[in-house]
Amino acid sequence: MEDQLIPNGPGVTPPGPSLPDALSAWAAGVTLVTIADGRDDVGTTVSAFMPVSLDPPLVVVSLAIESYPAEVLSRPSLPAARFAVTLLSAGQKILAGRFAAPGRPSARHALEDVPHVRGAASGALIPAGGLAALECSVARRVPAGDHLLVIASVVGVPYVAETGDPLIRFRGRYPVLDALLYEA
Repeated sequence: MEDQLIPNGPGVTPPGPSLPDALSAWAAGVTLVTIADGRDDVGTTVSAFMPVSLDPPLVVVSLAIESYPAEVLSRPSLPAARFAVTLLSAGQKILAGRFAAPGRPSARHALEDVPHVRGAASGALIPAGGLAALECSVARRVPAGDHLLVIASVVGVPYVAETGDPLIRFRGRYPVLDALLYEA
């Protein structure tokens, strides 16, 4: 089956609120994607992450196509074909902010004061304190508008926390999960 992207048409903008306004109403878990690219360590905050399949184990991350992490994961050879995803906990807001900031330093510098390890399967830096961490190998890259969808095989699970609340992005902020449950 051939992949096809069927656009609504060039320049079509529906009236009313904008798409970014509408999508900000979607609460999403926040992850940190880290990559060892051979020259330096790269990382970015990603809220467009989802599991795809348990058998085989697949996940997908969506990266801005013009971003350096997308460029690194578009390279055909190792080590760039592997990366790590950390599912961030509610206490990691500052970490998420560091990796979301424009002009951020390398992942190694951004994690200087955070306990972390280098993944055995990916070589990527994996911070402690998240809800879980996955090591992944790129299975497929799918350009989708202004983003690159990276479908990846899960090749390792370095840790899963026994407790903790997720870091959630909602309306441009990181609210406490209990606050979301009680909003009407």
